[in-house]
Amino acid sequence: MFAVPAPPVRHQQLLVTIFGLYGRNAGDALPVSALISMLGTLGYDAPGVRSSVSRLKAKGVLKSVREDGIAKYKISESISDVFREGDRRIFAPEHPEPVDTWVLAVFSVPESMRNRRHQLRSALSGLGFGSVASGVWIAPAHKLEQARDRLTAGGLIEFVDLFRSDYVFDGPMRPKISEWWDLKELDQQFTEFLELYGGAEEQWTRRLGEHAEGAEPSDELRRDAFRYYIPMLTMWRRFPYRDPNLPADYLPADWHGPAVRRTFQAVHRLAAPLAAAYAHEVIAGAMDPAVA
Repeated sequence: MFAVPAPPVRHQQLLVTIFGLYGRNAGDALPVSALISMLGTLGYDAPGVRSSVSRLKAKGVLKSVREDGIAKYKISESISDVFREGDRRIFAPEHPEPVDTWVLAVFSVPESMRNRRHQLRSALSGLGFGSVASGVWIAPAHKLEQARDRLTAGGLIEFVDLFRSDYVFDGPMRPKISEWWDLKELDQQFTEFLELYGGAEEQWTRRLGEHAEGAEPSDELRRDAFRYYIPMLTMWRRFPYRDPNLPADYLPADWHGPAVRRTFQAVHRLAAPLAAAYAHEVIAGAMDPAVA
């Protein structure tokens, strides 16, 4: 029996992953029945899937359409840029760049607009900034243009002053980095990921080695790839938004970030095409009136 880990992810998170992978092309809309089938493969029941789809619609992530008498959902145009930016972070083989200068984001928000303060913190954290003090956040200088674009798009730039700066400090940077970023909490999440998926590359290499060379992948293999890859990607995709991706000299000696990235990229290379083949087969079947 092929062992598939069960990470702590929710319906809505899995649905966002599925739409991000298979519902992104122009005009794409996924039938409700396909979503129920795919989440059913992952162990979730139809009422829970329908409820999560409704919540994502209420949040403006999805919009409902009806085509050829089939109820479908598609990604809202307003957040399509968020998905495109996510691709660069989630799938790119990022390598830490040398840090010669820093960018500081200094913000002040009136008390009457405190919700904007929360939005700013979330946006800066999602860009990989660390918190130096109340209203003062820091990141490597190469994040400057990305930060300006994100804050402008979110209507937050009016509350923020951005500075390029040097940090004049004679001691080691590791203690300071640990103050500005919650590395302990993040590394604990990395450890949990590796506890679930630490042997994933070896497992999938062995599984694919058992498959006859040149033969069409079996239905079982494609289904297992989908069951494995979708929850793994869902667990992984939050990390690139929180990992400061700094040089090793700035991070704890036993930092697990690189091992987590290597593990994900290996499974992405080995299992993602098989998972996609399974998903597209389910979607095509749901769109066929003779099947639906």
